[in-house]
Amino acid sequence: MFENAFMEAASKLHPAVPVLLYVPLTVGLLGWGLYRGRTTVGMSVLFVPLGLLTWILMEYCTHRFFFHWEGKGPLTRRVHEIAHGYHHKYPDDAQRLVMPLIVTVPLSSLIGGLLWWVGHPAQTLPYFVGIVWGYVAYDTLHWATHHRTPRTAWGKALRAHHMAHHFATPDRNFAISNRWMDTLMGSGGRAPRRSGKDASGEDARTQTRSDVKA
Repeated sequence: MFENAFMEAASKLHPAVPVLLYVPLTVGLLGWGLYRGRTTVGMSVLFVPLGLLTWILMEYCTHRFFFHWEGKGPLTRRVHEIAHGYHHKYPDDAQRLVMPLIVTVPLSSLIGGLLWWVGHPAQTLPYFVGIVWGYVAYDTLHWATHHRTPRTAWGKALRAHHMAHHFATPDRNFAISNRWMDTLMGSGGRAPRRSGKDASGEDARTQTRSDVKA
């Protein structure tokens, strides 16, 4: 992706890193907030789910309106290529299935800093934790959707939905961790009819080729 060795290395990440880094940090942050009285259990029960819902909206909007925006000039096309175009060209690159730390650390720091600046830690602290947990769930599910064979009906449907986005309808099916967002936003598309090994990339490619020939 990059000619620069540092940027090339920084763009790759083992899929376990987001879980191992952000889950202990946020659990510790929430525990600290509860222990020090900065927030309460009641506020956490309310605002952690609100944070999760906020991430779901962020995930959908980022994927649809930023990752799939190419602009008109060479700079915007290069930004698109780095942010998401490479992933569509090489969807099975296991080292680039989760967001690199060079992106998530500044972004999470910015969001956390803005919420701290707003004040009201009783609400904003668990809200921030919910956003981060939503992100970790998304990145883990995205990796699993590409790299693991689903065993449940829900997992199979999620994978078929996302593989259709990659290989059949790239202008549809923008939701990754929650398919209902595409239903809500009217951007859902058909899934590949062949889902053997449950909508693997090759199955989706084969179905797309068949559709083109037809």
